[in-house]
Amino acid sequence: MFDRPEMRGLGMLLTGRVFMYILVFVAGACFFYLLTGIIYLVSRNVGFSEGYRAFFRNGFQFRYAGSGILGGIMALAAARYFLNPMSVITVILFCGLLFVVGGVDWITMEIPDLFVAAAFVLGILSVFTIPETSVFSRFIGIFVVSVPLLLLTLAVPGAFGGGDIKLMAGCGLFLGVKLCLLSLAFAVLTGGLYGIWLLAVRKKSGKEHFAFGPFLCVGMAAALFGGEWVLNWYLGFLY
Repeated sequence: MFDRPEMRGLGMLLTGRVFMYILVFVAGACFFYLLTGIIYLVSRNVGFSEGYRAFFRNGFQFRYAGSGILGGIMALAAARYFLNPMSVITVILFCGLLFVVGGVDWITMEIPDLFVAAAFVLGILSVFTIPETSVFSRFIGIFVVSVPLLLLTLAVPGAFGGGDIKLMAGCGLFLGVKLCLLSLAFAVLTGGLYGIWLLAVRKKSGKEHFAFGPFLCVGMAAALFGGEWVLNWYLGFLY
């Protein structure tokens, strides 16, 4: 059957596509594994070279293998949903930033301004690499979540950290208004469920705080890859 020219061509095409996806997965896995080193050094407040020397001193560490698997999955998702190579690279960089921010905030409950600046840089880059999102939507995205978070924090001191507010401004430039709002919805849902679980197991009282940045990062990743589907499903459900 595969002796026919068209079948041989189809087989070569499928083999090439599978090989490409394997390369994408491996590249994403290696990238995220290296990013784990940034979480390691920032959370321990050590310098870049010193932190990475300590990170790699014991060779490959299986406890960080999950980071690599997550990176491979993210890279495959980016290659699946964003066909332009520059778009794929930009999205993988953005997902890597979310991974680092979420990890650092989970450990330290702080989001360094350097990460916020990186979010704005990627937002500016995405204007050119992901032109499907309009500049107007990106501009509104800067304020659509960050300003309400700021007002809520002014009204209820400690409701959100300054890092969360600045992060959503930078990432709003990348995502645009619709996905930014959906990111917040996902974050509130997952963060709320986590808070309920903490109360249920009595690990925290109702007055204690936990880092909300990781849930914002999860929400933004979910919105980036599944936001359009969720919005279409919701609108179809309404009408």
